[in-house]
Amino acid sequence: MTAPLFKGVITALITPLRDGNVDEAAFVRLLERQIAAGVHGVVPMGTTGESATLTDAEHRRVVELCVETAAGRIRVIAGAGSSSTARTIDLVRHAKSVGADGALVVTPYYNRPSQAGLAAHFEAIADAVELPLVLYNVPGRTGVDMANETVARVAAHPNVVGIKDATGDMARASWMRAHIGGGFALISGDDASFLGYVAHGGHGVISVTSNVAPEAMVALYDAAAAGDLTTAREWQDRLSDLHVTLFRDASPSPAKYALSRMQLCGEELRLPLTPMRADLAPVMNAALGRAGLA
Repeated sequence: MTAPLFKGVITALITPLRDGNVDEAAFVRLLERQIAAGVHGVVPMGTTGESATLTDAEHRRVVELCVETAAGRIRVIAGAGSSSTARTIDLVRHAKSVGADGALVVTPYYNRPSQAGLAAHFEAIADAVELPLVLYNVPGRTGVDMANETVARVAAHPNVVGIKDATGDMARASWMRAHIGGGFALISGDDASFLGYVAHGGHGVISVTSNVAPEAMVALYDAAAAGDLTTAREWQDRLSDLHVTLFRDASPSPAKYALSRMQLCGEELRLPLTPMRADLAPVMNAALGRAGLA
């Protein structure tokens, strides 16, 4: 069987901000920490990277800086989705031009296309740019759910190499493994259910938790991939509170709070996002302690 192009722990990177601008020095520090921890890849300019509120120029600069810093040591999958097919193609072309290994393309949000529209959207992007594409299905954010059959149709295109499934539905991985051939990458988009997703045949996770605890997430993945469920569950138990707490306020505000506690970057976000609620600080501190990060 063909191995998937993308697998393992792939961090959905935050974008550190300072005085209203991208803090490039902090971004490089965070990325170097990820590489040292052994993650298998990163996604700059995904939802966790505040792609919705950064300008086009900032978006492109973050992707370029990520590729330059990674320098081929890990995979870089550039966030490139939008509600517009034409704009998405433009972002994917930029990702290819700066040397990204692939692009993560979310289902169009707000305009809520039909299944036929979703298929046409992804096929148009795959036709336009010869770069590996990872589909991103997150109906809780976009208002549209990409059906399994639509995924299978789009996966027939040679440039579509995988999916980030953030539905939390374990059975989808089993269905896709049975109905989509080749090395199609099944990537979880939900840290809390990642272990179960691997048990259903998943190949990895695009993770928010690994921003904060990259070594632990790599250890969890390594154990799960090796079939050592006892060790994997031990890591999951250590991380379970962190998985949940990172989403108890609008993401990525809890992740930025945790990283600021670790003196890795500031808490600054761009409106309409605001810093994590003060009443969650003791909860986060306890979760960090349980994960061994106090």
